Amino acid sequence: MLRVENVSKAYATPRGELPILDGVSLTLERGQAAAIMGPSGSGKSTLLYLLGALEPPSSGTVTLDGVNPYTLGEPEQAAFRNEHIGFVFQDHSLLPQCSVLENVLAPTLVARRPGAAADDERRAREILAQVGLQDRLDHRPGELSGGEKQRAAIARALIGNPTLLLCDEPTGNLDVSIADSVADLLLDLHARHRTILLVVTHSPALASRFPARYRMAGRTLHAV
Repeated sequence: MLRVENVSKAYATPRGELPILDGVSLTLERGQAAAIMGPSGSGKSTLLYLLGALEPPSSGTVTLDGVNPYTLGEPEQAAFRNEHIGFVFQDHSLLPQCSVLENVLAPTLVARRPGAAADDERRAREILAQVGLQDRLDHRPGELSGGEKQRAAIARALIGNPTLLLCDEPTGNLDVSIADSVADLLLDLHARHRTILLVVTHSPALASRFPARYRMAGRTLHAV
């Protein structure tokens, strides 16, 4: 379960404190999927970073399966993030010098168990087949289309079987037909892997595909 309780975030600036989030609360169970909408600058991405254990809140708590990652030491927090949270970014963030297979395997290198290399590669190949990239394993990102890059990024996010999958504008750089196929893929894989799926988007079409929808307004989160 993802539980967000009364979370606020503000940044110090030369002109004083700049509030970004104020009193955000949210609960999602394993297997649930939700979309968050809102105008640019409303705090959507900041909230995603807080949920992903990348940016601590100024106040309030974030817990995933009962663990507050911000109470952990830095190495333990990084390990928790790697094991339990997957990220898909708008620009896919693939390593250009690595093949598709190597990119998907990259998160497993952080805390690889002795003797796990073969199992990790087998799982990577399985997930790449699920996203339709079984014929692109040795290609580098520069040889892929925009939709293929995003599918590779989704496969990389799923390699650790995360509890929570966070997507920041996953279709923002794609044309309509490819965006629809990526949305289909995300929701299909979500159902198959039983993750908690949370997507930040400007797209009403993408948000409409999700059973739970929220909007950032007035620095807080509202169900719609």
